[in-house]
Amino acid sequence: MADRPVTFPFLPLVKPHSEHLEAEAILETSGRQSARLHGIAARRLQKLREANDTQAEATARQMRDLAPRLAQPDAFQAYMDYLVDVMQRQVLFLDTLRQRGNNFIEHIEKGQPPLLAFDYEPVVDGRELDRPANYSLVRILPGEDHAPTRESGRPYIIIDPRAGHGSGIGGFKDQSEVGCALAEGHPVYFVIFTPDPVDGQSIGDVTAAEATFVREVKRRHPGAPHPIVIGNCQGGWGAMLLAATNPDITGPVVANGTPLSYWAGEVGNSMMRYLGGVHGAMVPIMMLSDLGGGTFDGANLVYNFESLNPGNTWWTKYYNAFSAGDDEAPRYLEFERWWSGFYFMSEKEIRWILDNLFVGNKLARGQAFLDERTHVDLRNIRSPIIIFCSHGDNITPPQQALYWIPDNYRNVDEIKARGQRILYTLHPDIGHLGIFVSSKVAAKQHKEIVSTLKTIESLAPGLYEMVITAVEGDGMEKQFTVAFEERGIEDIVALGDGHRTDERAFASVSRTELLSAELYDIFFRPIIKSAVTPQFAKAMVDQHPLRQRRYFFSDQTPLFAGLPGLAEQVRENRRHADPDNPFVQLERIAARQIEHGWNVLRDLRNLWTEATFFALYDNPLSHAYGDSHANKVSDAPMEDLTSLPEVQRVLDQIDKGGFGEALIRILVILAHEHGSVRRDRLEKSNRMLLEMEPFAGMRPKKRTRMIHEQSIAATFAPDDAIDALPAMLPDPDDRKRALAIAVDIAGPVIEMSPKVIAMFARLAGVLGVPDPAAGKSVPTTPRRVKKATPEAPPEAAS
Repeated sequence: MADRPVTFPFLPLVKPHSEHLEAEAILETSGRQSARLHGIAARRLQKLREANDTQAEATARQMRDLAPRLAQPDAFQAYMDYLVDVMQRQVLFLDTLRQRGNNFIEHIEKGQPPLLAFDYEPVVDGRELDRPANYSLVRILPGEDHAPTRESGRPYIIIDPRAGHGSGIGGFKDQSEVGCALAEGHPVYFVIFTPDPVDGQSIGDVTAAEATFVREVKRRHPGAPHPIVIGNCQGGWGAMLLAATNPDITGPVVANGTPLSYWAGEVGNSMMRYLGGVHGAMVPIMMLSDLGGGTFDGANLVYNFESLNPGNTWWTKYYNAFSAGDDEAPRYLEFERWWSGFYFMSEKEIRWILDNLFVGNKLARGQAFLDERTHVDLRNIRSPIIIFCSHGDNITPPQQALYWIPDNYRNVDEIKARGQRILYTLHPDIGHLGIFVSSKVAAKQHKEIVSTLKTIESLAPGLYEMVITAVEGDGMEKQFTVAFEERGIEDIVALGDGHRTDERAFASVSRTELLSAELYDIFFRPIIKSAVTPQFAKAMVDQHPLRQRRYFFSDQTPLFAGLPGLAEQVRENRRHADPDNPFVQLERIAARQIEHGWNVLRDLRNLWTEATFFALYDNPLSHAYGDSHANKVSDAPMEDLTSLPEVQRVLDQIDKGGFGEALIRILVILAHEHGSVRRDRLEKSNRMLLEMEPFAGMRPKKRTRMIHEQSIAATFAPDDAIDALPAMLPDPDDRKRALAIAVDIAGPVIEMSPKVIAMFARLAGVLGVPDPAAGKSVPTTPRRVKKATPEAPPEAAS
């Protein structure tokens, strides 16, 4: 009898439609997972060891340099100076915390209004809509330093995140997304929200309210292009939901620091994605909502955020406020005004977020529904999409911001076939909140994005990286050059480990959490809900640790009754220790050691969390259990894109059209050959579309459709598209004119690549006209080109 492989017959019970797994395959897979766990631990421990060695060497060197100064005769006087200084700083620090607590209480008493640095006027109150929600639309009023608003200019709508805090972070400073748009004269609107949700409010209600806001903005600016929608963090996926379910009303969508593919990340980083699998997600959130009387306290999300970096939470930010008590307090208190605003969500909202984003990842995988009727397919978005993310963002790493693209598309041709334009830009190190509030980002990324959005709809469909580089100047006067480099799906995947096998474990977490939620619904929820009273729910809110810290350090505590007067005396009699005082230096060394100690604890916790996660979920049994929850749109068999009705229609009429279609086709072909488009050339193309006939008289929607159709022809039948040009341009003068315009937009010739020069020669040969790019030398090395300030495009394009 022939030997038969040993099988495990119980595994099909876990995954009914799978084949029996052979023992050899299981052992091989288990070996790989063990090697992965060992690798995770080894890499993290090595990183920890290197950081510890570096810190120890730095501390030893600093102490060696400092020791002789501590033995000098004047050391006692230096110590006395330091003692007075440190005691005064302690009083000022406690007074700063007292002011933070008072600001927190005052903000609550005022109803926690949005913390915008701009005046505004209400436009639509979402609580009064047919599907009420606690969102409202306001219009930002420009200040004296801003350009006059052009009512015919393209409006901006900014959606702030509702992830524990209140609204205002997108307009927290004058140098912000709001400030950049106002400086260009755009009408600017802001989506704000109240602390408490409407009873029974759902994410579908919020999206419907935001769609109403967009329609109202369009009504107020009838001659302007569709509004640009900018979403920050959670507001970014809110903007994507809006654009996917209402594709005909929005203009370009900008998602800043927005997590869209929650399972994605990089092993050794991206710690937030592991928390649901190790600590649970659905049941704790549902229980907290029930204990809160049907609402979820956003302070829990803020607490979760703070736990990512305990060194900063429990030491560094307080030490910074203490060590520079005179100067740091205003900045600290300004930010704490927003950071201390804790808002609420309905149980429906947080449940949807967990099921479709954090745990289930259904939005990225194409399986999310806003309600029983409304399916959310990100491929339905027809407006250009700009994704802004950063390698330094520990909340939304680039993989979570961008992996929804490979989750939905097999290749870039599919993006082009659907007429989508997806751009992304990567910052090397800015943190999550810095994306919204950093003046450096406002002066560069947001400013350039605002400038780019004027012309982005002239870009051919595809996937691009928006590369921003400095050319000349300093500070706010620095000039940048912007280019759109064509990218493939493989470039997005390469931002991680390149194979994404670790994501398979998260499907097991998703199935486990959904099952846990069902069990909680059946056995525990009825008991808890029947026991919770309104008084108990309010006590849960008031006793939250984040609120108690602020209540304690405030005028409500009798212990601090005399602190304001004492602090005022200290300010009047302030005695600063010399920054070179050896005891001040010793304090700073000790502070760095304490911060390092917290970082060590954080890294050890992260090591344990990641290793535990993969030990629990990254094994053959868990894979078999979770595979039914792992499928995504791009896993489906690749369809023949040329058989799509839109593609087939274009290819069937590939020789139809006139001068406009032919010129657009030539420009698309040249852009494909070059592989990138500089923004100044895109601006030239945009001016052509707005000023030159036959484009100037077209409706914007028709121009966009023409670009889409000619991109399809150039992508799916490039040779036929070129050969058909003579039929589209029967007049020799039109042929010469078309190539001359193409040279003007793509040029100057001396900067063209050899491939573009060769394509001009081919086009001229097919059309039977002189080559306008012939006889021009091409440098062997790229020439440094200084960017001049581009000519402002016509008002209608802005």
